[in-house]
Amino acid sequence: MPARTGIRAVPADSSYCGSVDDDFHASLKRARRLAMRWNGRNRAFLTVLGLGFLISRFAWGVQYVDSPPLVKVVHGPVGQVQKSASVQVPLITWGGDIATILANGNARVTAKGSIFDRLGLNLKLVREDDFKKQVEAYRRGDTPYLRGTLGMLAMASELLAGDPRTKPVVIYQMTWSSGGDALVVKEGIKTVSDLKGRTIAVQAYGPHVQLLTEMLRDAGLSIRDVTIKWTRDLTGTESTPAKALSSPDVHAATVITPDALMLTSNGTVGTGAEGSIRGARILLTTKTANRIIADVYAVRSDYFAAHRDQVENFVRGLMLAEEELRDLFKNKEPRLKDYQKSVAAAAEILLDSAQAVADAEAMYNDCEYVGFRGNVRFFTDQNYPRKLSKLNEEAQTAFASIGLIGKGIPLDHASWDYERFKTGLKDTAGVEIQRFDKERVASVITRKQQQGTLAEGELFSFEVYFQPNQNTFPADLYADSFGRVVELASTYGGALISVEGHSDPMAYLNGKKQGQPEVVLGRIKQSAKNLSLTRAAAVRDSVIAYARNRGITLDESQFAVVGHGIMQPRSGICGSDPCPPKTEQEWRDNMRVEFRIIQVEAESAVFKPL
Repeated sequence: MPARTGIRAVPADSSYCGSVDDDFHASLKRARRLAMRWNGRNRAFLTVLGLGFLISRFAWGVQYVDSPPLVKVVHGPVGQVQKSASVQVPLITWGGDIATILANGNARVTAKGSIFDRLGLNLKLVREDDFKKQVEAYRRGDTPYLRGTLGMLAMASELLAGDPRTKPVVIYQMTWSSGGDALVVKEGIKTVSDLKGRTIAVQAYGPHVQLLTEMLRDAGLSIRDVTIKWTRDLTGTESTPAKALSSPDVHAATVITPDALMLTSNGTVGTGAEGSIRGARILLTTKTANRIIADVYAVRSDYFAAHRDQVENFVRGLMLAEEELRDLFKNKEPRLKDYQKSVAAAAEILLDSAQAVADAEAMYNDCEYVGFRGNVRFFTDQNYPRKLSKLNEEAQTAFASIGLIGKGIPLDHASWDYERFKTGLKDTAGVEIQRFDKERVASVITRKQQQGTLAEGELFSFEVYFQPNQNTFPADLYADSFGRVVELASTYGGALISVEGHSDPMAYLNGKKQGQPEVVLGRIKQSAKNLSLTRAAAVRDSVIAYARNRGITLDESQFAVVGHGIMQPRSGICGSDPCPPKTEQEWRDNMRVEFRIIQVEAESAVFKPL
């Protein structure tokens, strides 16, 4: 598994994905060669600049370290982003970064005619697998960009949010890890639950911290249910999880798959020979846990505010390059020349050797590019279980519990209008683009409903009427009204559309006239409110289905459903109750669903692209 800016040290070969049929000696040879290549480059936050990390103890030749919050160990002034002919962009040794290199014209400096060049960008790609050095360069202003995993950003967010200029804005998800990371355990540990009360070796400040905390949580455990021994490096030195597993008091270790294969006699059960640990086996890899480690790009807040168009073009270029790269790997033979050029350039820039083609290919295969669809889902789909906000919250909650951060800081994201990225992309059909935060919309609508201020900010409104006992709203009957909703939703994409259901008050009024007790009248009111809410939701769903059947994708998050029940009748309010309808038309007018197109610019947290 490749280095991730102070998090990983060794790129993975395709044989490092857990197969037990690979030749062990070839795997081990390559793992050792690659470990030597990156040895010392990933000692982030530790000894490189004498940050005062204490070696807490030596045991069996293993060096353990402390892992205080980064705010206590990373210092130095914050500077303005430096002005230069080219903007520096960090890379890390990871398969996802091959697309960045391709977008730059398979070169460190933007090549003429490349994707980035055509988008008006001039970039200088700099590989930096020491996340601490990345953070320092980012804070100094050497580069406005930060490249790492979401877990890394979660660990650094408290530090970076200390100055509003450097608070990171997450702009793009590149990949998920899908095979290069593993949990190796000793005898007696059959499930993750069996880790309770055990000691686990983990690289300090690495991506495996999040991997471990997620796995423990899903097993019903917390990080406090285990003992953590922190190592300085990930591979290739005397301070690694793989080395620590040789100690009798360490029961498990999170490692990259080359080390996992070595420890387990090529993915079987360790024999104790050739660096393996007797009885050790791989319990889990990211081939299974493939939605935990997300690789992302972030940018400084001040730079984003001043150069939003350039940052947007950077993201656009990454999306275009990703599709191009996928096509190169899919059509290797007919596009052999282009394929070889791209892979050799990636090997040269990421692995220091244009001949390391097999390693570059393996890095590509060891990650899962998410593309346009994945970015829309990751940043905008409030129902997506692995969305940005949820992953960050989970990671920071766990990190705070073990003292890696003092407090959780929400990660901002760019809130792109993803419709703008579709031009030139092929794989965008059928993507549900959510522009609004559903939870915030619900909160705003509830507040406005309670305050009676739903009409504030209203741009347009109209009503759809229904018959008594009607629960469905067929498109052929409501085509004109539904067509208007679609048109308004498309034209006023930044507006919130409330869908408000109203009910007939006659059942309540008749009950009161008959002298029914308050508890019964209360049930009638609540029933009417529930019915109005159900009808409003049915109308919304019918509108969205109507649009979908016509090839139009509406953003469901733009619609907020409200149930008023009987409390806003056309006949008005008499005292605290609805006034009895005076005519049949007035009675029928109470059975309606009202659409409001509401301007919500004042509610900036609701509308994501703002």
